[in-house]
This record gives sequence, C-alpha cells and structure tokens, in this order.
Amino acid sequence: MSGYVLHDYYRSSASYRVRIALNLKGLDYARHDVSLLNGDQRSPEHLARSTQGFVPVLELPGGRMLVQSLAIVEWLDAAHPEPRLIPADPLECADAMARALVIACDIHPLNNLRVLKRLKHQFGVDDAGRDDWYRHWVAEGLSALEAMAGDGAFLGGDSPDVSDVCLVPQLYNARRFDLDLSPYPRLTAIDAAMQALPPVSAAHPDAVAPR
Repeated sequence: MSGYVLHDYYRSSASYRVRIALNLKGLDYARHDVSLLNGDQRSPEHLARSTQGFVPVLELPGGRMLVQSLAIVEWLDAAHPEPRLIPADPLECADAMARALVIACDIHPLNNLRVLKRLKHQFGVDDAGRDDWYRHWVAEGLSALEAMAGDGAFLGGDSPDVSDVCLVPQLYNARRFDLDLSPYPRLTAIDAAMQALPPVSAAHPDAVAPR
C-alpha cells in the first residue's frame, strides 16, 4: 500500500484525471469522497487540504497535500516515472501539454460546477441555457483537439500521455450533456482505446460512485 489518499469527487473531471494517472502507474491509494453537491469542499476540514476548496487533493504519507490535477500528474511522473505521461523530449512535452491544456484550461474552467451555478443564480440562466453553454464550449475545444490528434492509437501516439488522461473525463461529461460527438471521430476512437485499458475503466465514475 502506497499510503496515498485521494480526496476526490467521483464525477469531478479533474479527479477522474488523477484516478486514471494513478491507475496507469499501478499505484495503490485510498479514496476519500468529497461531495461537491453537498458542499463538502467548503468544509474547514477540506479547506485545510486545499485553500481553493477544490478537488482532487492527493495526500502523501506524512500529510503533504498536492493540489491541481496536472500538477499532481507531473509529480507522479517524477516520483513514479513508468509509464511516463508527460514526455521527456521538450517538443513532445510541449505538444502533449498543449493538447492537455485545451481541455484543462480552455474547456473545463468554463464548464466547472461553480460556473454553471453562477450562470443560474446570478444571471438567471435556465437548465436548457446552461446545457447550451456547456455544449458550446466543449464543441469549440474538441474541434481544435480533433485537428491536433495524430494517427496513433492515442493522442500521445502508441501509448497514452497526459492529454489522453484529460480527454477521457471530458468526453464522459460531453456525453452527460448530450453533445453530438460524431464530428470528432479521432477523439472518440482514442477514448474507446483508453476505455479498453483496465486501469482506465477502473477509474470511471460508475466504478467509484458512492454506493
């Protein structure tokens, strides 16, 4: 047992990324559910772990807390290099991070739960308008990412990289919001290849949802 504890929410995209990374590296960890719907992220206990009140938080043996999903993936690569998710080659690293950031910086923040709630409570957007907002930004980002995808089995080529780790949760959420994915054949094929990997399927929200 590694002694790691992942404080996460089963449907959180960022948490899903870290579960995939931990599983691909074959690391054991305990999960502690932080319910975003119940407001657990704003509890004093969780704010002591993450000053932003976000998930995921990876708690290391000894009590050190790591926050922000891509920073956690970068640390995991340094601490547990195999399989590597962020390429060592500088140009390959730049390409992989560019693809990952299309999702992590350009799609996900606009569709985060706190943003969707603000649309409703501050601007009076109804559920249909909220879902249209969500689909618009996902479609815009996925269109760019589809063009960035190469010919390999994964975005990272012959093996998954950090951008594949980000893609899977984003397509999960796209399906939840009924986005038509037919314009993105490369991305859906890569997602299917990822889902066929047992470490990835084990990270799926349905596999870790509270019972």
